[in-house]
Amino acid sequence: MLLILASSSPFRRDILMKLGMPFVTTSPDIDESRNTSESPYNLVTRLSEEKALKASETHSGLIIASDQVATLDSGNNETDKIFNKPLTQENAFLQLKQCSGRTVRFLTGIVLMNTETLKIQSHVELFRVTLKPLNDDQILSYLESENVLNCAGSFKSEGLGVALFNKMEGNDPNSLIGLPIIQLIQMLAKENVHIL
Repeated sequence: MLLILASSSPFRRDILMKLGMPFVTTSPDIDESRNTSESPYNLVTRLSEEKALKASETHSGLIIASDQVATLDSGNNETDKIFNKPLTQENAFLQLKQCSGRTVRFLTGIVLMNTETLKIQSHVELFRVTLKPLNDDQILSYLESENVLNCAGSFKSEGLGVALFNKMEGNDPNSLIGLPIIQLIQMLAKENVHIL
């Protein structure tokens, strides 16, 4: 079956290319606003499913959809503040200042939808990153070195961002970049699509 990546993210596309399987991409246009009192977990689950359903309107096959949020790890899913893409240097600076010396929790939703059977597999992958205490000069130096305006949390783990970290915790570092590939391989196997 044709694999369809329902994402315009170059990071997700690069991760999926590692599997060596042909796929096409599409960019589902959905409203990504958070519902009132929606937990980060429920938000990424809902948005991943909505992206897959939207893509199924124009594509047939196995649709891969994903969504990610970053929050400060307060231990309370319901009230965690979500870090959106900063979009400006000022916002990126403020996000990194807030994250300094703290743990950022990344929740990455992933969905695999079979358009023939309408079966949807859904999963949320958790990954935590603890940042070093950062001073203003370190934050500014990092922001001058790397473009992170489209990155939740205002850093790239696949780039110089690792210099900001004290610790990384999770099962799949690819999920931090935006696509939990280990989980996806397991989902594909349930659809009799085997990588090896």
